[in-house]
Amino acid sequence: MSTVLLRGGRIIDPAHRVDAVRDLAIRDGRIVTLAPGEHADRVFDASGCVIMAGGIDLHSHIGGGKVNLARLLLPEEHRAGLEPLPLPENPLEAASVGCCTPGTLTTGYRYAEMGYTAAFEPAMVASNARHAHLEMGDVPILDHGAYVMLGNDELVLEMMARGEDFQRIRDVVGWTIHASKAMGVKVVNPGGISAFKFNQRALDVDAEHAHWRITPRSVVRTLARAVAELGLAHPLHIHASNLGVAGNIASTLATIDALDGHRGHLTHVQFHAYGTEGPKKFSSAAQQLADAVNANANVSIDVGQIIFGQTVTASGDTMRQHANAHLASPRKWIGADIECDAGCGVVPFRYREESYVNALQWAIGLELFLSVKDPWRIVLTTDHPNGGPFTSYPHLIRLLMDKSFRDEQLAKLHPDIASGSPLAAMTRELDLNEIAILTRTGPARLLGLRDRGHLGTDAAADIAVYRDQPDREAMFAKPVWVFKDGRLVAENGRIVATPTGGVHFAEPEFDRGIEKTLADAARRSGRLDPQRSTIGRDELCTCANHGALLPHACKLQVGAQ
Repeated sequence: MSTVLLRGGRIIDPAHRVDAVRDLAIRDGRIVTLAPGEHADRVFDASGCVIMAGGIDLHSHIGGGKVNLARLLLPEEHRAGLEPLPLPENPLEAASVGCCTPGTLTTGYRYAEMGYTAAFEPAMVASNARHAHLEMGDVPILDHGAYVMLGNDELVLEMMARGEDFQRIRDVVGWTIHASKAMGVKVVNPGGISAFKFNQRALDVDAEHAHWRITPRSVVRTLARAVAELGLAHPLHIHASNLGVAGNIASTLATIDALDGHRGHLTHVQFHAYGTEGPKKFSSAAQQLADAVNANANVSIDVGQIIFGQTVTASGDTMRQHANAHLASPRKWIGADIECDAGCGVVPFRYREESYVNALQWAIGLELFLSVKDPWRIVLTTDHPNGGPFTSYPHLIRLLMDKSFRDEQLAKLHPDIASGSPLAAMTRELDLNEIAILTRTGPARLLGLRDRGHLGTDAAADIAVYRDQPDREAMFAKPVWVFKDGRLVAENGRIVATPTGGVHFAEPEFDRGIEKTLADAARRSGRLDPQRSTIGRDELCTCANHGALLPHACKLQVGAQ
């Protein structure tokens, strides 16, 4: 059993309040403490380097039906002007292409090259769970998991409308997590995707669903309570109402209020932080949202920062994607109705520096990063690919750490934003400890990954070693070394091994008697029979390309907040 030693690097491990130059040892895929006088079999000289845990992307669309639709919609983006496509120079990399929505193989390669070792799909449809797991299992190197979409499931809405006992609804949520082998629960535009099928074109937090006569507020409250009582580590993952709509800050604040003190994670909040001030009736409400997050310890967020350039928006929010279809660039889009579960929409988009709206969106995201006081409750994301590809993370990190660089970029934007944004007066620059929290330790804590995201003894040896450089974009773009479960997988931005990552999933307790209710609903609606829906452990192992199964036990906590 060989021992590897990283010698003399600056270890940044916020979970243990460590920021010091010291050695780090690895054995059998774990971080270990060497005994006095014990020697390592291989030594890496990490002097002048910063050592962090492997990056963890808490919200990245990497698998499932909408992602494949996005790939199919933009074949020209995958060719990127090359015909025929060249094969990879690295013999360890199989042919795979794409930037906005890269293929599964490229996804794993590019994440690992940046020092990331895990990514989580935030919108898995229950009826499509097998496909999502198969696709994520095809991503090399990375650990992965997914949040199952509820909140537009017709059975859940029907049960709420009938006023059924909360415990029965909670059991449906528990069963759905169990059957789909999900890591958490996602609600997208609560009730809105279902309402769209009944010809509603908008549904605010306290508006009634045209058919079920329930409100998004009640959906959020019910699911947040269910997640808490089921004992899931990750709070309800919320894509709030009215994404992208001017004035939607009111809906976002109402969604926080709807939690009733339960934990909630509001996702891609840049798209939910808009006011109606100014001559264009579209303004930043970043400070209002930051104040709300600062005042509510039960709330965490990820930003969904936009990055200028071409991308494609792929979302379960059919209602909003339908509304945005006329903005498509290039002019094509896809909308899909998943009858009893959800829906999705795919709209290509190009964010432009000269656009007032796009420039304001860019500024709002950065304002949020710099205004939220607790770095443990904010996560660095671009809502890949909706705000921009995940490969832009090093650029985003530099924007957060380097005010002069941020000011240079701000000066290039639409003149009304460049001159009027509060971003220009913000002097805060995040430090390396804060970046480690936003990209590693914080996401691990929010997901309940107890042996990931930190560098303590017996933690999984998911490690990124960066050459300390003044140019933080260059520093975070190509780590010197990246280790996955103790195995060297990337060196100086080049893949050197492609192991299979593991799959994280929750195992909540629930009353199995709920399967009769589910079976009855399936017969009435034509849904898939619950016995055929359930993914067993052996099947999950096959879907995950025979990677490690990483279950998370959950204890029922009735009355939990």
